[in-house]
Amino acid sequence: MLSNKPDRTGPRNTIDYGPLVRLHGLFGRPILYISGPKALHNILVKEEPIYQESSLLHYLLFGRGLFATLGEQHRKQRKLLNPVFSVNHIRKLTPIFYNIVHKLRAGMAAEISKGAREIDALHWFGRAALELIGQGGLGYSFDPLTEQVPNAYGDAFKAICPTVQGLNTHIRFLHMFAEVGPARFRRAMMKVWPSKRMRDAVKIVDAMDMASKKVYESKKVAIQAGDEVLLRQIGQGEDVMSVLMQANMKASDEDRLPESEIIGQMTTLMFAATDTTSNTLCRILQLLAAHLDVQQELREELLAAGAADNLSYDELNKLPFLDAVCRETLQLYPTVTLITRMPIQDTTLSLGEPVIGTDGTVMKEIVIPKGTNIVIGSLGCNANKKLWGEDALEFKPRRWIEGIPVAVTNAPIPGVYSNLMSFLGGKRACIGFKFSEMEIKVILSVMLTTFVFEPANKPIAWNVSVVWYPTVGTESEVPEMPMKVRFYTGAGL
Repeated sequence: MLSNKPDRTGPRNTIDYGPLVRLHGLFGRPILYISGPKALHNILVKEEPIYQESSLLHYLLFGRGLFATLGEQHRKQRKLLNPVFSVNHIRKLTPIFYNIVHKLRAGMAAEISKGAREIDALHWFGRAALELIGQGGLGYSFDPLTEQVPNAYGDAFKAICPTVQGLNTHIRFLHMFAEVGPARFRRAMMKVWPSKRMRDAVKIVDAMDMASKKVYESKKVAIQAGDEVLLRQIGQGEDVMSVLMQANMKASDEDRLPESEIIGQMTTLMFAATDTTSNTLCRILQLLAAHLDVQQELREELLAAGAADNLSYDELNKLPFLDAVCRETLQLYPTVTLITRMPIQDTTLSLGEPVIGTDGTVMKEIVIPKGTNIVIGSLGCNANKKLWGEDALEFKPRRWIEGIPVAVTNAPIPGVYSNLMSFLGGKRACIGFKFSEMEIKVILSVMLTTFVFEPANKPIAWNVSVVWYPTVGTESEVPEMPMKVRFYTGAGL
């Protein structure tokens, strides 16, 4: 559980053990890996107040944003954020997304102007994802995409995964350290902490916090200056943070969020929409490069719809094979690696599906002591062969067009997205999943109608951190996804 290597910790290793697995963690502490639909529904929805998420790491990395708050404070934040992630609002952002992705296309086209070559897809998609959330989320431009520019904010986000992946052991001791003395003392201790990774993490957090505060102050000045100034800004006042800050100013004293929590939302939003989006795109293109027939079928659908230009939100969502490829990838490869809960009291969990213990005992419910670590088995639920069939772990996008099994639709899966747990479920489900989905669809619609993506014949390893991220080989910690890219000429593959 402390390793970043999926061959040791990969969720696929737990699938064969069924919907409930008991593990032993640090110092022998019990860990439960739970993937049964009914049990997950009870944890995330029905009995959600009992099973709390540990917020310390999120707080240390991103401040008091949506990830790091619990209970009533989380409810207040979500109440203000819900409207800005609604379908109606994302419809307004789709033209902004297309404008950015057209610049991405121009930048990549310049790189392969002399013919097919190997490029780092993660580098390009990371830049694009940062700019998409920059303009669509913050109303701020970080990267022109058509030229190389230094970007401390982008570099900080790119460094999070390889830095945090080596902190698993340290993080467990931070829980004891977090309440020792004033914040000033704890910060001083971090500067001499006996771990370079920990000191690097502090520098990353400082860079993200500084950039978020800079954007926040410029946004606040524009809002106070009035609508005319706001309309002249990037995003024309329709970006997520402009709408959120205006709504917060109008909120009642009871619902209004302090500045620290607004800034926390910015950092949270940037991370949630940058690494997750770029890494998911790399997964999709890795799969499409390995299945060129699927890539071509998707390309033909996109070309027929004119998807390289400026389709509306609704037009893009009506493309069935594009939707199927996105769902299939997210089913097989949920982006977030480790989602945990911990009961705040002794409780009994109803399993729904009976589980046979190692001693042969049939269990329909289990007693869970207070403080037990629970790992939410997103992939275990997504790839449950009893629900999805024996081909659950195979890449078959057409299953979404031909119809998913009735067993899946009848199961009490609490996921907010397509009977999947990839964006979680319940009150703490990913609030921006439609935003992320539209980013991915716009990028694919422009990329696949312009370029052909093929394997670079280098071993790609996916590493476990806050989210999965690719490297070349198992020893490297440098996030990258080399791919062979060439122009699509219209003559098939």
